Amino acid sequence: MALAATALLLGGLVPATARAQQGGSSPKGREAVDRIQRIEDRAEIEQLLLNYGRHLDARDFKAYSQLFARDGVWQGGMGTVQGPTAIQTFMEKAIPGPNTAHNYHLLSNFVIDVQGDSATAWSRWQFVAPGADGRPIVAQAGRYDDELVREDGRWKFKRRVAANDLPLPR
Repeated sequence: MALAATALLLGGLVPATARAQQGGSSPKGREAVDRIQRIEDRAEIEQLLLNYGRHLDARDFKAYSQLFARDGVWQGGMGTVQGPTAIQTFMEKAIPGPNTAHNYHLLSNFVIDVQGDSATAWSRWQFVAPGADGRPIVAQAGRYDDELVREDGRWKFKRRVAANDLPLPR
């Protein structure tokens, strides 16, 4: 079923793309090109948001830091830091070593607004960790408020603010 839906979606986009390229200078053609660009931008931004959690959970702070623009800012309960090199160093100190606890983030509720080469995003996060009995529990939860920028043809975090919506465990 999913394969059929994907084929249907792609089948609908390919002719639209071809029509948009042929009539790119007409108002309808330009509108189609812009619409396709927004869809592609939104998909790339969603992947950026998901890669953030994936690299964080893998403790791959080099890849994690590359998700930020040259002057990108990460701000959260542990502090504020700017620039990929500083972000990588900060995270390596704050969360040292491999993820031996096998904790992870769940990311959801993406709200993305693209405006040309800049965008904003809002999303939810949950931090899942082993509980006292070994079963997973939501140890923390909150939201991300993001400013994004297209830099060198790729979407990056200009500013990511992580806020806790649940009190930290005592």
